[in-house]
Amino acid sequence: MVMVMVVRRSVLAVLSAVIVVLAVPAMVADQAVAAPLSSSNEVAAAIASTPSGRGYWIATAQGNVLTYGDAASFGTLTGAALNGPVVAIVASPDGGGYWLTAADGGVFAFGDTGFHGSMGGRHLNAPVVGMAVTYDGGGYWLTAADGGVFVFGDAIYSGSLVGAIPQGYGRVTGIAPFPDNQHYVLTTAGGYLPVFGFTGGSWPSPWPQSSPLNGPMIAITNWGDSTNVGYWTAGSDGGVFTFGIAPFYGSMGNAHPNAPIVAMTATPSHHGYWLIGRDGGVFAFGDAPFLGSAA
Repeated sequence: MVMVMVVRRSVLAVLSAVIVVLAVPAMVADQAVAAPLSSSNEVAAAIASTPSGRGYWIATAQGNVLTYGDAASFGTLTGAALNGPVVAIVASPDGGGYWLTAADGGVFAFGDTGFHGSMGGRHLNAPVVGMAVTYDGGGYWLTAADGGVFVFGDAIYSGSLVGAIPQGYGRVTGIAPFPDNQHYVLTTAGGYLPVFGFTGGSWPSPWPQSSPLNGPMIAITNWGDSTNVGYWTAGSDGGVFTFGIAPFYGSMGNAHPNAPIVAMTATPSHHGYWLIGRDGGVFAFGDAPFLGSAA
């Protein structure tokens, strides 16, 4: 089996956003008003694109959801007593709703999304750090920092990293789905990128440990499918790393963002992506439009 890796890194100042995910029952609250997070002592946690690519949602760790462009508000968790900070937001395939996920495994469904279960109220060996939705929106995966993977709805379990993270690669920080209900890729802080659900094939190599990172990889976004393999990861310092045949559209690496990057999401065309900082700053690259930020 041949493993190929293409990695680039660069700097480009624009604005962007990110996404992360966790789990608990559906709730709806008031529509959020896009205001600087600094005025409310909130921090950004994740970002998700609308199906058109002309809008995005920003979720805060406190459960607020801010809308930009053609993104509609379907509710927030503002004022709710959360058992853990929100870590991810994922949109439904038609853009008619979204899920929020919290570190305790709670999942919250809004709009036309379905609640298919969560890890809320159940023992976890490590906090939930990411969420991915199946191609048809009928299920989702949650992943935890120890590599655990939990499936709900029509999502298929294809394996986990529990006890299998190579030494030096750190903890799991994100999950990205392939365009089906079975396959997914995880990333760790050190750039280990295992793919689950496929038999055989050639997959991009992990980030070489001989090349130190300026910040841990904190998010992953899938670019292709089983025959056109590629994905992006983002580092907390703003670096963007391309694997396989995913194209490079720019990054905030060496640009010294005002706050660490916490999430990343791609445009529907996969010809661009957003990064989002903890302070709500958004950085857009490729065909991703900058539609405002919460900084």
